[in-house]
Amino acid sequence: MFNDKESFKQHFKEQLVSRLGKAVEEATPGDVYKVLGSMVREHAGRPWATTNRMYRETGQKQVYYFSLEFLIGRLLGNNLLNLDLLDMVRTGLAELGWDWEAVEEQETDAGLGNGGLGRLAACFLDSMASLRYAGHGCGIRYKYGLFEQKIIDGHQVELPDNWLQRGNVWEERRADKAVEVHFWGRVEIAEEAGRLVFRTVDQERIRAVPYDVPVIGYGEGSVNTLRLWSAESVTDMSRIGPGGQHGYHQYLDYNRSVESISEFLYPDDSAYEGKLLRLKQQYFLCSAGIQSILRTFAKLGRPYRELPDYVAVHINDTHPTLVIPELMRLLIDELGFGWEEAWDITSRTVSYTNHTLLSEALEQWPVGMVRELLPRVYMIIEEINKRFCAMLLDRYPGDPERIARLAIIEGEQIRMAHLAIAGSYSVNGVAALHTELLKSQVMAPFYQLYPERFNNKTNGITHRRWLLYCNPALSGLIVEAIGTDWMLSPRQLRLLEPLQHDASFQEKLQEIKRHNKLRLADYILDKQGIAVDPDSIFDVQVKRLHGYKRQLLNIMRVMHLYNMIKDDPTAEVVPRTVIFGAKAAPGYYLAKNIIKLIHNVADAVNSDPDVSKKLRIVFLENYSVSLAERIIPAADLSEQISTAGKEASGTGNMKFMLNGALTIGTLDGANVEMHELLGDDNMFLFGLRAEQVLSYYRDGGYAAREIYERMPDISRVVDQLVQPGPFCAQEQEFIAIYQSLLDHNDEFFVLGDFHSYLAAQAAVDHAYVDRSAWMARSVKNIAHAGHFSSDATIHRYASEIWGISPI
Repeated sequence: MFNDKESFKQHFKEQLVSRLGKAVEEATPGDVYKVLGSMVREHAGRPWATTNRMYRETGQKQVYYFSLEFLIGRLLGNNLLNLDLLDMVRTGLAELGWDWEAVEEQETDAGLGNGGLGRLAACFLDSMASLRYAGHGCGIRYKYGLFEQKIIDGHQVELPDNWLQRGNVWEERRADKAVEVHFWGRVEIAEEAGRLVFRTVDQERIRAVPYDVPVIGYGEGSVNTLRLWSAESVTDMSRIGPGGQHGYHQYLDYNRSVESISEFLYPDDSAYEGKLLRLKQQYFLCSAGIQSILRTFAKLGRPYRELPDYVAVHINDTHPTLVIPELMRLLIDELGFGWEEAWDITSRTVSYTNHTLLSEALEQWPVGMVRELLPRVYMIIEEINKRFCAMLLDRYPGDPERIARLAIIEGEQIRMAHLAIAGSYSVNGVAALHTELLKSQVMAPFYQLYPERFNNKTNGITHRRWLLYCNPALSGLIVEAIGTDWMLSPRQLRLLEPLQHDASFQEKLQEIKRHNKLRLADYILDKQGIAVDPDSIFDVQVKRLHGYKRQLLNIMRVMHLYNMIKDDPTAEVVPRTVIFGAKAAPGYYLAKNIIKLIHNVADAVNSDPDVSKKLRIVFLENYSVSLAERIIPAADLSEQISTAGKEASGTGNMKFMLNGALTIGTLDGANVEMHELLGDDNMFLFGLRAEQVLSYYRDGGYAAREIYERMPDISRVVDQLVQPGPFCAQEQEFIAIYQSLLDHNDEFFVLGDFHSYLAAQAAVDHAYVDRSAWMARSVKNIAHAGHFSSDATIHRYASEIWGISPI
């Protein structure tokens, strides 16, 4: 059906009639998307089945990547690209009278993730399939994503992200692969044949039904599987709970509570009920996924003690850590293994990626909650902790303080990162600096205990999606210059470096950048009603909104620039369009207050004739993968300005670099490695270093109020947060931000880095004026961006952690 353009057009018209009873001229863009998506999904079916059969027949070791997030975005265009059908389909649809972009807009971004954690998981799946590694994703099929962000009077308002409202053409429901997950109940212990047997009775039984999504590799790649689990009630009411005597209304309540498990990505856990639901989600994913893996392994006919030779289970952050006690439970209670052998199998099967240096992000669960919800699993965690602490006592006699720091259960809390490290054979950070800080600071006692387990795997991005797909004009220029080998060997982009000062190449690159900026400007005008200058610097900060990511530093810099222009309207200013995109967690008041501040500043700037010709502020609501695909190719400047030592890696920095934007940033996360590749001349660095930040946290000595009192330009901006004026409609509107800076001593060093940041921004202005020098730097960035391809990262995971080879 996709052999050539004409056969595609004919088959497409036939499918419109047979599926929807419509001729081409009667169809809507939604009809075209639905039919085209179904055709692509069917086209991928044969290689999908072939891949799965090959894995079974060869006994290939397979990786199962557990993550609470898979931020896959839209799949239609990406799948057509990977199948080498995108150009043909675009042309064929155009000849049938359909605009590709209008069709593509019909697909809703999948509500399966929120930030960098989920996007990394999606890039990894793409790379594993494209490189022909046997690697699959294991997640939850959320009915609703995090939320749909609306901005009303400058305030973030959260609406349900009902991404499945129109169905999902990419998924296949596998009811025959369903498993049961159990909650609550009590554990009965008996002795049988000389061994203890544990049985949990009076449990709540829930059906976990998998929905499989094909992960289509590029070119001759494999078609792997993203398996997403949905919670459903059991159909036999007698299996719901003790006695099974539930009335109709009780059954409806039960049904609703079951569906809530897979209903929302990250339910609000500020109250007990929400925290309990998050724990249910995590165990639901872990239990369903591990049961499915063991079922697949059983078909190989190999003894279970060989599980680590055929299966690698990787946990993406601490959310899926319960795979460790759950695998132990299944090995001991269902398969009859003794503790020592079960622990040996488990600890040689599971590997763990840490994604944070923030202590508040290192998950802990109340002992009482886990013990009540998951009684048998809690018993296993308790036994793991008991044996672990006994080993520590032998290793560190007379050092109870060290043992307390390392213990999995401490006080009334279960420390999930500690459980993940104790039960894994590999623990990796996601950037060189992050890994060193894990080893020397956050997890130093564990590194001293298990130095061989710790390693670094710097994050990566799939260059096919973030260049080949979302920036086709630039991709075409690169192909014209160096050929196509870079598509599967991204380090080949280094061949662009000799063209850094080539006037013809620079001119073409500049034309492409301006075209992308015009496209984004049209979108901004359509969505926001704001006209922006495509010849201004497109200065972009798009990422999750958090204090350490310092959107506040950026908008306070804009306030300062506004003040400068108002003080001297004749001053020479290089025009800027400052673009923000970010969601704040619903319960994160300070972050939501910063969103309101950005909008107040935007209103003041954009409506002031003295300022708006030189400066424009845009906040694009509901930031998503598809919106990123529009923004990133148009960016001139990439804002990567986190407090040094706080960002684990970042991947947005890599996407902007790949598309020729220059980075202004701190030496944090992967920025450090970018700087090693690019040098001082091709980035704009500023701010405190990680060791200085750590010193302030450890030893004190930072005084935000003293900076405020000593620096008039800083105090002016800070005062504008609480005094009626251009940015503050009512007195003390931003008192929470003001207090965070002065009363709480500026936790993320916004004031401490302010002047350094202004100096770096001045260097940006100076550099942008020399267009040839700027474009040379842009080429240099693109040429080195292949270093950060997720293909390279996955090769390292495969060889250094998982022990797998391409098929």
